[in-house]
Amino acid sequence: MRRKNRIPPSPLPQREGVDPVRVRLPADGAWSTVREYLAERLAPRAAVIDEMLAAGRIVDADGRPVRADTAYLPGMFVWFHRELPDEERVPFPVEIVHRDEHIVVADKPHFIATTPRGSHVTETVLARLRRELGVPALGAAHRLDRLTAGLVLFTVRPEERGAYQSLFRDRLVHKEYEAVAPYAPALDLPVTVRSRILKERGVLAAQEVPGEPNAVTRVELMEHRAGRARYRLLPHTGQTHQLRVHMSALGVPILGDPLYPVVTGPVPAGDFRRPLQLLARVLEFTDPVTGHSHAFRSGRTLLAWSAHDDWAGEGPAR
Repeated sequence: MRRKNRIPPSPLPQREGVDPVRVRLPADGAWSTVREYLAERLAPRAAVIDEMLAAGRIVDADGRPVRADTAYLPGMFVWFHRELPDEERVPFPVEIVHRDEHIVVADKPHFIATTPRGSHVTETVLARLRRELGVPALGAAHRLDRLTAGLVLFTVRPEERGAYQSLFRDRLVHKEYEAVAPYAPALDLPVTVRSRILKERGVLAAQEVPGEPNAVTRVELMEHRAGRARYRLLPHTGQTHQLRVHMSALGVPILGDPLYPVVTGPVPAGDFRRPLQLLARVLEFTDPVTGHSHAFRSGRTLLAWSAHDDWAGEGPAR
């Protein structure tokens, strides 16, 4: 049996809490130089690759700059820092609910992504916490959508990350969400919604399709007033946009949702008004490393319930 090549440590430090990009050259291919492969893989950015090579910003496992004529070596690793996009700072703090030598539990505000992805890189919870806490090895055990607020679990030690990720994979975490949506007197609650959800790459909204259910959510009514209601959502599965899809399917789409039931135009950068009224309120699990029982609760409020006029007004989101 062939042993997998060990991934060497990065020779480059993090930048603004963001890891450098690591690329492993494929075991087979017709490229004669590293430059040829990178230019083809990252096309149409060949000119950028040439600039980075000339500046010595692409390095090998020993931290030595890769030259334009460096020969292609199957299985070779190279590293470089991506160009950081200009990002609008999300003007809300990330609160720390719990921190010990194994985990950090953060209370995420609306509008900030959990981990670097696409155009959101430094303005993410992970990058912020790495900088603010001085823990460069911090990793995310799971993710929340950028528009959803609430509790997110991070791991301190890379070698323990898999154990915490397995809690979510094996559905060993009790999660409760809250949402504010229209009140529908005819809706018989509580109800358990089961459907098959498909989310295609490059398509903004997920959709329900025929087939074996892969998404299960229990929806409970907590209270209602003035045509609005506060709902408790208990997901038994973790499909992308599951809660938003299921609430829309029930005829009570979550307030502030730009995708369900109708995809609206993109919100301009810096517009933090009317956040999606969805909150990851409760996170409970048995720690796979220490054996301790954890029960965490978000301290955030949903503005459309506590101060609807402020949420619906022209001021910035809170």
